[in-house]
This record gives sequence, C-alpha cells and structure tokens, in this order.
Amino acid sequence: MNLTDLIQEKTIRAPLESTDRQGAISELVDLLSDTGCISNCEAIKQAVWERELQRTTGIGEGLAIPHGRCDQIDKMAMAMGRPTTPIDFSSPDKRPVELIILLVSPTNNTSDHIQALGKISRLMVNRSFREAAYATKNAIDLCALFQDALKVAKT
Repeated sequence: MNLTDLIQEKTIRAPLESTDRQGAISELVDLLSDTGCISNCEAIKQAVWERELQRTTGIGEGLAIPHGRCDQIDKMAMAMGRPTTPIDFSSPDKRPVELIILLVSPTNNTSDHIQALGKISRLMVNRSFREAAYATKNAIDLCALFQDALKVAKT
C-alpha cells in the first residue's frame, strides 16, 4: 500500500466550503465521487458518519482523520480538505481542526486501512510538517507538500 498513489490534487479541496464536521465529511466524500474514485456516495457517507459518531476522528493538534470501511467501495480512496475557518471536531485537546484527511476502504481491506492511517499519523506527528500543511492555501501546495514528504519517508 503506497500513500503517494492515494494523494492526488483532484481529491484535495482547499478551501473547504463546509463549516461543520458532518458537512466537511460529506463534502470530501462528494469530492471522491465527483472525481470518479468512488461510486456509492451515500453508503460511504453513512459508513464514515457512523464511525464518527462512535468516537470523534478529531485526534488533536488541529487534525481530523475521518474514516470508514464499506462494502460499496472497490479500493481505498483518500481526500483532504483545509477549512477556511477551523472546524470543531470535538477533539480531545479541544482545538478546532485545520486539516481533514478522509480515508475510505473496502470492508475486507483492514490491513491496508490501518497501515494508511498509521502512515498519515506518522507524517502529521512532525510539528513543522503539520504547521506547513496548515499554512497551505490551495490543493496544489498541499498535494506537493505531502508528495515530497512521502518521497523522503519512502512510504
């Protein structure tokens, strides 16, 4: 599983139009649908939102990684969004979210799903990288930042 294959400029929205977490998740799933990465948009929205209701995916330090697994998807897909104004994701540190990374996978692809979440987390734990990601103004810059970091990390 190679994260660089999942990070595409066409699946990054910066800025996001949504101002709340459900809207942001919905907007990112719609983006995956609009770009042909997924086909059953409503089932995937439901799977991701059900996961979000179990426990917030706002992990702290301004990052949220909403994710879900669904039978109606053939392969893993990822979208990213930078909200214009930080969004409350009920993160443990109470900090609003400045970057949302949505990950969706087929139900039977647990291993790759967990590996992708781990790789994203390892990238985002680096404070200077995280701050650079939050400072990006558009999809081109955010995509390039992640692609360059992944080349260095060889993931």
